[in-house]
Amino acid sequence: MLPYPHINPVIFRLGPVAVRWYGLMYLLGFLAAYFLARRDLRLAGHPELQKTLEDVIFWAGVGLIVGARLGHVFFYYPSYYLHRPLEILAVWHGGMSFHGGLLGSVIAGWLYARHRGLNFWWWADLLVVYAPIGLGLGRIGNFINGELYGRPTHVPWAMIFPAGGPVPRHPSQLYEALGEGLILFLILFSLRRKKWPEGFKLALFLVLYGSIRFGLEFFREPDPGVGLFWGWMTRGQFFCLLMFLVGVGLFLLRRKAPQKGPYLAG
Repeated sequence: MLPYPHINPVIFRLGPVAVRWYGLMYLLGFLAAYFLARRDLRLAGHPELQKTLEDVIFWAGVGLIVGARLGHVFFYYPSYYLHRPLEILAVWHGGMSFHGGLLGSVIAGWLYARHRGLNFWWWADLLVVYAPIGLGLGRIGNFINGELYGRPTHVPWAMIFPAGGPVPRHPSQLYEALGEGLILFLILFSLRRKKWPEGFKLALFLVLYGSIRFGLEFFREPDPGVGLFWGWMTRGQFFCLLMFLVGVGLFLLRRKAPQKGPYLAG
């Protein structure tokens, strides 16, 4: 068994404001996506789109944060928040859903693209390649917080998490940081220059993330107070299954999509 490294979730405080590792991971994920996507734009001959990229990432980020919080509220604990509506705003108490964040960022990105006359599929393919960086960093933030830990086990690398009782558990946050983060990023990054129909990279992300997360959920402790589907499938696995099916459907719908470029007018 390995000792759990007790790292203070708060990096430092400025008066009443606490700067946390988890929030820093979000920021680093957005910055990495921005700088790498900006490099891709320059190499593709679109340096003039830097300001547009900043706006797209900003609004997608707003959608991600709002969607992640509302996803946690409505996908996992609607009854609790129905009786405590002010708690919805208390994001510092924790509670962010990846699937809600994904849905929120897609909706916000699509609305902004339509407003500006941008080709949503082209921009989605550009940015989704770098989404796993933020996902992997976010899981490291979960590990530092000692949350979303794994199921009890006796593997040699098991850890005892402060909030998980006295039993050794899988460090499932690190499994997910590796699978949903590093491995998924390396796959998508290696394919970033493929001249596929627009929307295919987004579809591939949905299929791969859904598959990887579905498998890794077997090592993760189910969310407390949230029932299992058919006695074995977690809520996260259910949403991953939906992601996988949407990704397959997107492959079929976009298989003949033309290469139009960053604008709707092509």
